[in-house]
Amino acid sequence: MSNTRTAHGSFSVEMKPQGDPLAHEGVTLGRLTLHKRFEGDLEATGEGQMLTALTAVQGSAGYVAIERVTGTLHGRGGSFVFQHTGTMDQGAQQLSIVVVPDSGTGELAGLRGSFRLRIEGGRHLYDFDYSLPG
Repeated sequence: MSNTRTAHGSFSVEMKPQGDPLAHEGVTLGRLTLHKRFEGDLEATGEGQMLTALTAVQGSAGYVAIERVTGTLHGRGGSFVFQHTGTMDQGAQQLSIVVVPDSGTGELAGLRGSFRLRIEGGRHLYDFDYSLPG
C-alpha cells in the first residue's frame, strides 16, 4: 500500500549556460546546468542539465531537463531524479515535472510523484504530490 502525501515549500535556482548556443533560422538551441536549493518539506539540493529551444516568436520555446535531487523529503533521506518537459506556445505554458520511476535511493526507494511550481512575488514555490511504498 502506498502513502500519498504532498510536500510544500520554496526553491532557488541558478542556471549557467554551457558553451555557445546554436542559432539557425531564428531558433536558438542552448544547454545549461541547473543548481537548486529546496526548502520546506523537501530539504534538498538539485543538480541537472537542461536543453532549450528558443524561437523567433515571442513567448514560444521548449525545454527538457534531467535533475538529480539529494536530501530529505518529510524527513526521509535519499535521492531521486526529476524529468522536466516544458513548452510555451505564444505565452501559454505547459509543464510536466515527474519523478523518473525507480530512481529513488535510500529511504526514498520506490518514490513516485509529480512536482508543480508557481512563482508568487518573485519566489519559486512548489507542491510535490508523491507516494512511497509502505
